[in-house]
Amino acid sequence: MKFPYDIKLSEEHTSLLRRIKERKIILDQHRPLSSYVLQKLKDDMSLEWTHHSNALEGNTLSLAETKIILEDGVTIGGKSLREHFEIVNHKKAIDYLDGLVKDGDSIRSIDILSVHELVMNNILDDFAGRIRQGMVRIVGANFVPPNARLVPDLLDELVEYINKNEQQYDVLTLATIFHHRFVWIHPFFDGNGRTVRLMMNLILMRAGYPPCFILRQDRKKYINALNSANKGNFDKMLLLMLQAMERSLTIYVSSLGGDYEDYQLISDIVEEPEILYGQEYVSLLARKGVIEAYKEGRNWLTSKEAVLRYQSSKNKKR
Repeated sequence: MKFPYDIKLSEEHTSLLRRIKERKIILDQHRPLSSYVLQKLKDDMSLEWTHHSNALEGNTLSLAETKIILEDGVTIGGKSLREHFEIVNHKKAIDYLDGLVKDGDSIRSIDILSVHELVMNNILDDFAGRIRQGMVRIVGANFVPPNARLVPDLLDELVEYINKNEQQYDVLTLATIFHHRFVWIHPFFDGNGRTVRLMMNLILMRAGYPPCFILRQDRKKYINALNSANKGNFDKMLLLMLQAMERSLTIYVSSLGGDYEDYQLISDIVEEPEILYGQEYVSLLARKGVIEAYKEGRNWLTSKEAVLRYQSSKNKKR
């Protein structure tokens, strides 16, 4: 696939991006957050991030079991040693990222290797932090990663592209490009997914955004989005990433109080007499990013006000 990409934002993407920037402005206005609130947010997000990123790769530990491992240092019966290391390693990699956030603005290849080494420590020690030297095959993907001898140059090209951003993409689109291109290059024998989702968030956090992550329930949607991007269509990938960030920012802003506290299950909102639409239609609006919404598990949450605003906008167009 020709690189660099030429990505056009749809009306839905632009609307989502506007809402995200509005939330970030609110968050920035409240900075610095109190140390207690900030630490609680970091702890909660790190726990979810670790659970979901590993679950996307097949780790079977639940969110509750992940919490026990990280907070109590207890092993879970019936679960493999590798699965335990995946949890502990990912949290260590997040802690390492926190240091990198304050250490300049440029992405470095050495940082990618360091993060990968942390991710694969005690799992694949011979290859942890080392570029692959052979071919890899990805089950379920619609592409074959490039020849191993091309990988170092391709990775350096990607790093340089992200740092220069000559096409002047917003940071969320830029992070999405990085995410896709990294997966396509597939620089390591294993651990590519966890590593790219960590490094993608480094790009975002350096721009003042909280970390965001794909939920394990959206694994199939995530794979389909990557496969669509391999064919040159980034719509699904961008939507998935923007919705993930909207969720994270909503969680952060909700911790401050104010207008973003009233998120409810869509099934509850459509019972309100003022709401003209049924659950299926409102859920579709949420999935498409048309209204403010975020996902918890398999359920979409939004606010009554968001649905009313949509209703009002539709009435004005009639």
